[in-house]
Amino acid sequence: MGSMESGLKQHLARLDEIFATRGDYVQTLRFMQQMADNVIKQLLGLPDWDMAKVDLAAIADQTAYVEYYRWLSYLLLLILDLVICLAACLGLAKQSRWLLTTMMVFGVLTLILSWASLGVDLATAVGTSDFCVIPDKFIMNQTKDLISSDIVHYYLYCSQTLPNPFQQSLTIFQRSLTTMQIQIQGLLQFAVPLFPTAERDLLGIQHLLNSSEASLHQLTALLDCRGLNKDYMDALIGVCYDGVEGVLYLCLFSTLAICAFCAMLCAIPRAWTHIASRERDYDDIDEEDPFNPQARRMTTHNPNHATNVHSFCSYSSSMGSQSSLHPPAAQAVSNAPVSEYMNQSALFGGNQRYENVPLIGRGSPPPSVYTQQFRNRYSPSMRATYLSMTEDQIRHFGNDFQA
Repeated sequence: MGSMESGLKQHLARLDEIFATRGDYVQTLRFMQQMADNVIKQLLGLPDWDMAKVDLAAIADQTAYVEYYRWLSYLLLLILDLVICLAACLGLAKQSRWLLTTMMVFGVLTLILSWASLGVDLATAVGTSDFCVIPDKFIMNQTKDLISSDIVHYYLYCSQTLPNPFQQSLTIFQRSLTTMQIQIQGLLQFAVPLFPTAERDLLGIQHLLNSSEASLHQLTALLDCRGLNKDYMDALIGVCYDGVEGVLYLCLFSTLAICAFCAMLCAIPRAWTHIASRERDYDDIDEEDPFNPQARRMTTHNPNHATNVHSFCSYSSSMGSQSSLHPPAAQAVSNAPVSEYMNQSALFGGNQRYENVPLIGRGSPPPSVYTQQFRNRYSPSMRATYLSMTEDQIRHFGNDFQA
């Protein structure tokens, strides 16, 4: 339209001066000016695209930018969920209270993030679903003040039954250009031999008409509904099918994360109670008990404790050496009444430690007393453990546990 308004008018003005003596040629120039005005009028009838300020390419770039950081944030959230779950399992396996406490704190924070992400995903899914129910109506409402409804319908539906709103303008444009080219061709054939100076302007007009015709074909292809409608349908499929499906998967991920962390936050206190009860059970066991497996391990690291156990359990061996040194005392002890042995057994398992009784002059209670004390002091499982000691274990511990 700019070339028609400026370039064509300049050439026609110079030709009007050259053909001033020939009225028929001047009439042809007037007719060409009418055709040019008609073309400009048809171009002005097209919609004013400058009023549509929305740049879809910029929106697409901004959406891709936001989507990248959305994907990165969800990836980090997934990694955080996995790390917290693995650390919680490790804390349960090692029965570590501080680790379980730390994981509970992080679990609460992650639970809040999961609820927030679920709310955002649900809001996005609901809003997008509302748009996808009637997308055409939404676009009609957005463009009603910018473009006429018949043009919007033409691009949204692109049906063969709908008329092309640009067909009339483009047809008049094409016919006007064809008529002008015919007139210029006639002037080049008949007027140039009479007015050689007019050839330059006539060739300029011919070149302008050829470029305008090429622009017309390009404009016709751009205004066709098939290309834009294909892009529109691809966008709807991407948003309403792939987009909504992806958002629903994100909602499912957030829901599973919420359920997992709720279960973890409910299980950790129960595990804490179980760990505390087991620690109380372990505290009730006598650490100086020679039949306690923990005490056996401690004897290998605590020499003083090993000495006490040895002095406690080597009573018979000491008495054996004592009897070898003092045969009459040993014979007297063998004839001692049972009450004396019971008193010594009371000392053995009661208030005073048996080691406090001097070795010299101390008799050995009968085996029946040891058996009764053994049964009263230790549970059946501990007695079974002690009686099931193999010879290798006896050689390992030596005479420490021999009564």
